Amino acid sequence: MMKRFALAASLVLALAACQDDNLSRGSTRHLTPIPSATMALMSTKGMSKDDPILVRAYKKESELEVWKRGSNGKYALLKTYPICRWSGQLGPKTREGDRQVPEGFYTVTPAQMNPNSAYYLSFDTGYPNALDRSFGRNGGDIMVHGACSSRGCFAMTDQNIAEIYAIAREALSAGQRGFQFQSYPFRMTAENLAKHRLDQNIGFWKNLKEGSDTFEVTKDELRVAVADRRYVFNADESVASAVAQKQRQDEQEVADLVAKGEKPIKLVYNDGDTHESFRTALANVTGVTDSKLGFVSRTEGISSGPQQIALDDSGREKIETPSTALAFASMKEAPASQPEARQAESRAAVTQQTAPVAAAATGSSSQETPFYKKMFTGVTDLFSTSASQPVAETVQIAPAPAKAAPTAKAVPQKRAQAPAKVSVAAAN
Repeated sequence: MMKRFALAASLVLALAACQDDNLSRGSTRHLTPIPSATMALMSTKGMSKDDPILVRAYKKESELEVWKRGSNGKYALLKTYPICRWSGQLGPKTREGDRQVPEGFYTVTPAQMNPNSAYYLSFDTGYPNALDRSFGRNGGDIMVHGACSSRGCFAMTDQNIAEIYAIAREALSAGQRGFQFQSYPFRMTAENLAKHRLDQNIGFWKNLKEGSDTFEVTKDELRVAVADRRYVFNADESVASAVAQKQRQDEQEVADLVAKGEKPIKLVYNDGDTHESFRTALANVTGVTDSKLGFVSRTEGISSGPQQIALDDSGREKIETPSTALAFASMKEAPASQPEARQAESRAAVTQQTAPVAAAATGSSSQETPFYKKMFTGVTDLFSTSASQPVAETVQIAPAPAKAAPTAKAVPQKRAQAPAKVSVAAAN
């Protein structure tokens, strides 16, 4: 009975993933302090718990970064956390129920922090934003939460969400009105852009890269606007010039990689992915729960990662040449093996001895006999007494005994059949 209850509870969670229903009222877990080791790390980087934060997430790498503004006024990376589970494919979220994790730039306010989450603790990312709404995209309740189950969310495990939540709580309590949440399909490296250059989402991803480049140059929170269904990043002239220079350098790196043979690909996920540090553990989950990670959604397919599909120059799935065609092509170009070479030499010697007669019947022996003629010449084996005798490539007339007079002319095939049988036997 208890097993049935546990399974039913797991299925409820599976269906309600990311739809936080405040099932943990009365809990004090949201008051958990920042771990002492993380506090020490802040100190070494010139940060305090009250400083503003910024969060960046990467789907392909399954990593979430927490950045903090230091005493110099610039943001610096505090810590990187492995994502235990995200769902869907690379690309933006477009509708309710598509299991997609959003991509874009969002803001998390104090009202979006949920201390009573059904998934230990959570905060709402703010999807849909102004750009999403301009495309008519719908859905909501897209969270960063605990556990290891995702239906369009970033699942971080209970331990990691407790730490991230505490860091965000302290920054918001100290006066930060809302922290920026940047969600990317992958790290905006030249290698990733070269590999995904023909993906249908590449135009959108290049727009996201503009924001990523701006942050990399300024190390400050982005000022984001939306115009003509694109993100616009307000920056002064000097910043815009530095961003443009970085983009030119990155584009040159992409061009160099393509010139060196970097092939375009598409990644197809069974349903999202997990960080490499969790892959082995999740592969060993036999049911829907794990003793350390809790409920785990859709364990199938995540042990091996995504399927990598090659694309042709038009961005469509590349169709590989059938193996039979490859084998036939290789037969035409492959050099003859040693036994075949020796057989060819033997046939050439016989041909030279009977050149006057063979020339009249078959023409030049230096040319390879067409494949359709070889099929018919195999009938000469019917009169052979040696099982090892190779199939003749041309119609050969065996040499007559020394005292026999040479045949003056060729005779029709029906009349020549009986003499041919005697001469072959004499030669053997």
